[in-house]
Amino acid sequence: MTIMPIVVTGATGQLGRLTVEALLRRGIPAADIIATGRDIARIKDLADRGITVRRADFADTDGLAEAFAGADRLLLISASVPVGERVANHRRVIDAAASAGVSLVAYTSTTHADTATTAIGATHGETETYLRDRGIPSVLLRNGWYLENYTSQLPQILQNGAVVGAAGEGRISAASRADYAEAAAVVLTGEGHTGAVYELGGDESFTLSELAAAISAAARKQVTYADLPVTDFAQVLAAAGLPAELAEVLADADRGMNRGEMYTDSGDLRRLIGRPPVTLAEALSVAALH
Repeated sequence: MTIMPIVVTGATGQLGRLTVEALLRRGIPAADIIATGRDIARIKDLADRGITVRRADFADTDGLAEAFAGADRLLLISASVPVGERVANHRRVIDAAASAGVSLVAYTSTTHADTATTAIGATHGETETYLRDRGIPSVLLRNGWYLENYTSQLPQILQNGAVVGAAGEGRISAASRADYAEAAAVVLTGEGHTGAVYELGGDESFTLSELAAAISAAARKQVTYADLPVTDFAQVLAAAGLPAELAEVLADADRGMNRGEMYTDSGDLRRLIGRPPVTLAEALSVAALH
């Protein structure tokens, strides 16, 4: 069975790099991995390890064709661009993948993308529809929220003594980037995944109130959850220095969480990676040591 080369888009980002590492651990030769990104200087170390590194800008159609030349399978990691540009970027990647004749496109979507009401969820839903309509063999990796979205904020949370959000008591099935990357590597290197829709998330869901309690236990400092209206939360994020559009998108994501759009009890992630995903308590324990 030959399934190489495998292209990983967004290899300059955290999820992409972790997926490359996961492919290597699964025995894929470095020469059979094509790592792409806009700024390939950031992945020079991958080239030094024998991985093919190519520049790929989702806005550059000709460049995408060159980047994907000779590829067999491709991981499309959703673009980290303004919401209004995401779908057009994804369509260019999908078109280039089709032209390259890839046998499988794996797309990192979001939980319940077909019914999501958030702005970011809608872009995933539109991308899924386009991928299906293009008729390319595909698999949807509907990644839930990242545990790192919270652990990276620990210094500010502990300084303020509060988790601030607008998710109410909505349950969140978050998992680590490394576990999502491992799932992507499993799909890219295995058979029988074509046409699958995987709802991916941690086994142990939590509310933001429970997150605050878990941080309190891990840090031995009292942390509470301040639940705000969506518009107020967007203003808090903007006041903290986030661009206004991003602040609104993130606040809107919390609104989706309140509706259960980041919750899944599918068990798909555990089954794909063959073990329980990293838990919130484990992630907090590791983060607290650094």
